[in-house]
Amino acid sequence: MTTFELIMPYALLGLQLLLIGLGVIFLLSGFDELFIDIVYMLRQAYRYLIIRRKHPRLTEEQLLAPPEKPVAIMIPCWDESAVIRRMLDNTIRTLNYSNYQIFVGTYPNDPKTQREVDLAREAYGNVNRIVCPKDGPTNKADCLNWVYAGIKHYEKEHGTTFEIFVMNDSEDLVHPLYLKLFNYLIPRKDMIQLPVFPLIPKWWRFTPGHYADEFAENHARDMLVREILSKSVPSAGVGSGYSRRALEMLAEANNNQLFNIDSLTEDYDFGLRMHKFGLRQVFVRQVLHRRVSRKSRFTGKPRAVTKPEFIVIREYFPRTFRAAVRQKSRWIMGIALQGWASLGWQGGFWTRYMLYRDRKALLTNQISMLANCIVPVVAALWLYQLLFPDAYHYPPIVEAGTWPWYLLLANIFFFFWRAGMRMLYVWRVYGFWQGLLSVPRLIWGNTINFVATMRALRLYARFLATGKTIAWDKTDHVYPSEAELVSYRRRLGDLLLDRRFVTVAQLDAALARQKETGQPLGQVLLDMGLTSQHELVQVLGQQFRLEPREIDPYLVPLDAIAALPREVAVANGVFPLEILPSGSLAVAVESPPSPQALMDMEKAAGRSIELFLAAKSDLAFAIRRGFERLDESTTPEEHSVGKFLKDRQMVTEEQFEDAARKRRACYTRLGDILVRGQVLDYARLQEAEARFRSRAQSTGRFGDFLVGQGYITTDQLAQALREQETSCPPLREVLCQLGYATPDMLADAAREMDAASPAPVTK
Repeated sequence: MTTFELIMPYALLGLQLLLIGLGVIFLLSGFDELFIDIVYMLRQAYRYLIIRRKHPRLTEEQLLAPPEKPVAIMIPCWDESAVIRRMLDNTIRTLNYSNYQIFVGTYPNDPKTQREVDLAREAYGNVNRIVCPKDGPTNKADCLNWVYAGIKHYEKEHGTTFEIFVMNDSEDLVHPLYLKLFNYLIPRKDMIQLPVFPLIPKWWRFTPGHYADEFAENHARDMLVREILSKSVPSAGVGSGYSRRALEMLAEANNNQLFNIDSLTEDYDFGLRMHKFGLRQVFVRQVLHRRVSRKSRFTGKPRAVTKPEFIVIREYFPRTFRAAVRQKSRWIMGIALQGWASLGWQGGFWTRYMLYRDRKALLTNQISMLANCIVPVVAALWLYQLLFPDAYHYPPIVEAGTWPWYLLLANIFFFFWRAGMRMLYVWRVYGFWQGLLSVPRLIWGNTINFVATMRALRLYARFLATGKTIAWDKTDHVYPSEAELVSYRRRLGDLLLDRRFVTVAQLDAALARQKETGQPLGQVLLDMGLTSQHELVQVLGQQFRLEPREIDPYLVPLDAIAALPREVAVANGVFPLEILPSGSLAVAVESPPSPQALMDMEKAAGRSIELFLAAKSDLAFAIRRGFERLDESTTPEEHSVGKFLKDRQMVTEEQFEDAARKRRACYTRLGDILVRGQVLDYARLQEAEARFRSRAQSTGRFGDFLVGQGYITTDQLAQALREQETSCPPLREVLCQLGYATPDMLADAAREMDAASPAPVTK
């Protein structure tokens, strides 16, 4: 008998005992999870059958109705120079709220982050930098305490009182209406926790993907059940809104130290402390329903459907195994170990039950990994006996019909039940494909959780041995690119459908044309006559979160026009509007520029820039005509006749403005005329514009550049210029076309102007 044959029976016996031990633990955990599922399903059934009938869904109109309360947004930062300015820029551009201030906590020894916050502070008047007195990193709770102290100081200096306090992180991608939701519910509730939905970059990235799986389940089922049973909701640290009463009460009870600096998960600790004081907490999974166009899978025809839109916080979580382990070990240490030591087993039965669920991860994370290792061994043994039937057959590890056999069957049921439920939760948030991927990601998540648990135990043991406070073990953050951000903003077509500016059939036809031409959807809709510039600017303003403005280049102050060099304005397709009381330069754009382009414009202007949205024709006309006013030798004669009529009250102010507006709306850029006439395709036009703008700061005329570079011929340019001139007649002709003036009135005005002008000087 070989050594292998001698050892094998003992190994099988050990394996059997291990399987039974794991089976008992998994069985208890399976019943625990099943109970939570049952409570959740009963709650959802009660909600749909009873609550929904008495209380309709909260609508967007209801969210927008209450007056805006002052809001303070708290953002702790350590070594976040790569993301913080972009986060602040996107947040301010995205939010549908005006009465708020952002307070960013930084450290003296982190000058790069301080500089990025300062740049944002120059650009926006509602960004404030709070510098912690000690070098970093201390920990997140300490940074937040100093941010809160800075807010109190701000209130004294400015004579204001914030009624709502919001926590965010430097990598958060916020929903436009999340402050509106806090504003609607606070102070009736003392704490609001919104769901957090991780962003998934690519399907094969299982590390960020497993975060999405866990949050989709926890922030749908677990948080709701916890609120139902224990009347308590742990804060996630982001997407949390608090009443002023709650913060003042907790700070007063803890010697004015709002957050617990001895905890790595100050948000979790904060939520449990709120429950201890009887403050009202609620987890809100608010859904808005949007009309969007979708093609039928069976007929291929477009149809309008209702799509759910969650008011949530989105962010990228760690993409690498090591970064995920670092982050999760911090969570485990703060929630399961530090929380156990500092909070004990306080509260009633259901509160203690939820504490047990939080802390059982110390055990289940390890046995799940052990099960991941044992299952392949058992499978290999079974495969060996299947492939080699003549070999010696050892007794089965588990006999059919015995209680361990039924224990194994029960665990198999619970595994498939758990995998199926997780797949359902992920499907509801991320779609069917991500729901399927959640099953293999479950095994990868077990591996990450196991390693993170072992690291947390090691770090906590070192803390117990040395007594040294555990520092801010920060994970590196990334922020979505502009292209990725667009995919999480509402699409232009959906917004047009919502406002009923187009029908589904019209939108489908425009999208088909867009595929052929490559032009932006807005331009396609204008070319097809399916929408107006006024309607398009309204919707784009909603999409970009920019205030729409009309531009009359003849009314813009000359100091504003001179504040931005013409070549810079042409290169970026923008036009200055006014110098604001804050000293910033208001600039009209067709769409938001890139952060680098904005920085370049601010450098050229020597001041911060505030963006406004303008119609494409308005902007093109202003760039073409506005800078001519800086040349004293240029007199806009075609405009002065109409102004003369208005000054003499021969036409009204309203008639003059209407004519000027219609004239600007008729103006078409040279490039658009060439594309419409199929002289150039849109891709070639974009290439030419990019080359022109990068060429010696855009000197000379664009038409001459096109001819010189061989894009078009001289005859084609001449034809396009004639079409441009014809499409945008002088103001006096527009006044006649609209019936506001007659040719005789114009002739009389011209004679009076000639008579009033000074005679030429002769030598």
